[in-house]
Amino acid sequence: MKAVIMAGGKGTRLQSIAKNIPKPMVPILNRPILEYQIDSLKKSGITDVIIIIGYLGNIIRKHFGNGERYGVSIEYIVENMPLGTAGALYYLKGKIKDDFILVFGDLIFDIDFNRFMAFHKKSDAIISLYGHPNTHPYDSDVIIANEQNRVIKIESKNVERPFFYHNFVNAGLYCLSPQLLNEITNPEKLDLEKNLIIEQIKKKRVYAYRSTEYVKDMGTPDRLNAVVRDIQNKIVTSRNLKNKQKAIFLDRDGTINQYVGFLKNIDDFKLISGVAEAIKIINQSQYLAIVATNQPVIARGEVTFSSLEEIHKKMETELGKQGAYLDDLFFCPHHPDKGYKDEVKELKIDCSCRKPKIGMLLQAAEKYNINLSQSWYIGDTSVDIQTGINAGMKTILVKTGQAGRDRKYNAAATFEADTLYEAAKRIMKET
Repeated sequence: MKAVIMAGGKGTRLQSIAKNIPKPMVPILNRPILEYQIDSLKKSGITDVIIIIGYLGNIIRKHFGNGERYGVSIEYIVENMPLGTAGALYYLKGKIKDDFILVFGDLIFDIDFNRFMAFHKKSDAIISLYGHPNTHPYDSDVIIANEQNRVIKIESKNVERPFFYHNFVNAGLYCLSPQLLNEITNPEKLDLEKNLIIEQIKKKRVYAYRSTEYVKDMGTPDRLNAVVRDIQNKIVTSRNLKNKQKAIFLDRDGTINQYVGFLKNIDDFKLISGVAEAIKIINQSQYLAIVATNQPVIARGEVTFSSLEEIHKKMETELGKQGAYLDDLFFCPHHPDKGYKDEVKELKIDCSCRKPKIGMLLQAAEKYNINLSQSWYIGDTSVDIQTGINAGMKTILVKTGQAGRDRKYNAAATFEADTLYEAAKRIMKET
């Protein structure tokens, strides 16, 4: 497997920090961004690297040479004039025969590229996008994908969105088929998204891979400073899915949003005050933030799957506006009791995912390599606490929502907290 790094950018927005060097050479803790990228590629066994250089590219070539000192083999392609985000791929023709990784030189990441490539090959995609939630979806390209992970549309950044959307953004990492190079007939200025990805979306050949691993754009001083903190706190490396993950599982109704009984109307969804700040604390830690929620309103025929999805889009949109995100969400649509007027018969079953059973948690653990014994469950009911106990996790009962008044179980939480914010702070103190 080969990797291609687009390293010709000037880094205009970072000129206040680093002048007269190309953006991929901006230092982070005395090492250029490119060194971190090569380290991550090497962890996945990728040692054959092509770097496309342009602006002050001689600095990159002088620093890395043939790559031997870094345990890789580096070849350079020189972009004599700016060719946008895709034009220089023309020069890969004849150099690449198999599917390859494409990354942009202003990203800090630490990911398992083998997982990403396996997804790409299984999907038979010509392009696979690496997608994840982030703290600023409103100024990021948002991926719209179907249940089979095929990309339907990309909502471009910096365009007003008068609708709710999932916080699932394009991170700037790609798996590409060499077939894509046939679409580039001349070394001319091209935009990867507008000229290539959009056209392949129309042909139904673009898929999106979702992951919780660390990828951050280094385009501004604020984001650069955030990455420095994350490296120092070992968050970057710990998020690689080769490593066992830790998660904080969250109930939804009464924990994240105001409790109104069975939530059926999207207009009744309102975040509890301080919830976004609580989830931001989790986002800045080594824990994943994952929602696991029972939604029997589906089986009862009171809410459709599409209506529930809109409610969850609203939750992700409202959190994103405040710089917080959920790494994933799992819900149980089943309900064993029958007799409701509009019930969905095939969903009226005694399933393995309805809390306090732990099917949703096991599904998350399988998907993200989570160690449940090192994880937490936070909720407002005794059902939530019993779920966490059943999964071998520590638990916190919050005094919002039902505040444990359901009393369906006599489960004792590890701790109690008035709010989700206090609960998040308590976990950080404990760990």
